[in-house]
Amino acid sequence: MTIQQENNSERGRFFLEKDGKTLAEMIYVWKQELMVIEHTEVDASLAGQGVGKQLVNAAVDYARAHHIRIVPVCSYAKKVLERGSEYADVLKH
Repeated sequence: MTIQQENNSERGRFFLEKDGKTLAEMIYVWKQELMVIEHTEVDASLAGQGVGKQLVNAAVDYARAHHIRIVPVCSYAKKVLERGSEYADVLKH
């Protein structure tokens, strides 16, 4: 399964689908040039497989490629991004 992205000028999401059903997603909104991560949710069937972190890493990869910063409002994304110094280049405090 591959992380996918939907994005427009106001909001977007990184998500994982199987058989047309969304099993995991991370929702964000755009505030000027900032990606504000609002919510992350992973289906119980994927628990313990690191899918939440894969969603965060997809956002980080996108942010780096587009030279933008991330503001994590979602408690999960905030924990992941603030825990690792490898994310300092994209994390907006």
